Amino acid sequence: MVGVRVLLAVAYPLLAHWASHRGSGEAAAFALVDLMLIVLLGPLAARRPWAWVLLAALISGLAMLASTPWLQLLLLAPPMLFTALLAWWFGRSLRAPREALISRIVGALDGCEPSQLPSPLYRYTRRLTAAWSLLLATLSLTNGLLAVIAVPGGVLVRLGHPPLFAVAQQQWSLFANLLNYGIVGGFFVAEYVIRRRLFPHRPYRNFVDFMRRMGALGPDFWRKLFS
Repeated sequence: MVGVRVLLAVAYPLLAHWASHRGSGEAAAFALVDLMLIVLLGPLAARRPWAWVLLAALISGLAMLASTPWLQLLLLAPPMLFTALLAWWFGRSLRAPREALISRIVGALDGCEPSQLPSPLYRYTRRLTAAWSLLLATLSLTNGLLAVIAVPGGVLVRLGHPPLFAVAQQQWSLFANLLNYGIVGGFFVAEYVIRRRLFPHRPYRNFVDFMRRMGALGPDFWRKLFS
């Protein structure tokens, strides 16, 4: 099921970009169904009746709105909301008595509690958590601003107020649905390179081994991390 959710998650930004480029409600509905499946996949796989009823009701609603501009407007929201939620998750973990998200991950990789990490590494993981929160918050604000001033499908245009400064709908989509993930991925890789130089004696041999160990932490760990 994890693999299916990953495939759906990878497919969504591509579908959303395609839908924004097409500018049709039907294409937007297709992308939004993918998003619904990501959220409801667990209870759907467990054959929970309420999940199937909810999915059917949502698909019916999308079908009714397919000929309206509302579905294209809905596509503006997920990139902003998703990055805002992640920024909040990272940021809130810095408040006591919680431990920073990155500190908890590094502690799990090292087989110890976050507070038992060497002091320089512990400070680094807290600062890195703050950096992730700042990056994601910046992306969220940027996504929101571009969604407001996009033409012809942005918020201001839909409300009948042409923006003083505008970007094309395709430019918003390129940033929100594709470049966002490139920026996040680039930051992830760049931070790994910096970390290897600052802390060369880590338990993993290389980037592939690091990713393998991250995956080996298991779905239960990741669910608890973001709970």
